[in-house]
Amino acid sequence: MIRVVLPAHLRKLAGVHGEVELELTGVVTQRAVLDSLEARFPVLRGTIRDQNTLRRRPFVRFFACEEDLSHDAPDTPLPAEVVLGKEPFLVIGAMAGG
Repeated sequence: MIRVVLPAHLRKLAGVHGEVELELTGVVTQRAVLDSLEARFPVLRGTIRDQNTLRRRPFVRFFACEEDLSHDAPDTPLPAEVVLGKEPFLVIGAMAGG
């Protein structure tokens, strides 16, 4: 079971409270998690990734096990702790400005 933590505005949009749990088979990657998340909650399509290119939106970051995974290739396997459900996959809205 993969645990996904979404920012508050995306939880509200998807109508969920707390963590989202996803069942994935095969190699667990960012792409697999986001594909599953968007399939389960179609309203999230285009909010985390561009719908055409599937590239991460500029002010969205991915973290797991206290590491920034935002610039990892989408098909890089996620850490074992995430795959085993010990650690969540975090989707974070980045802040900018001064």
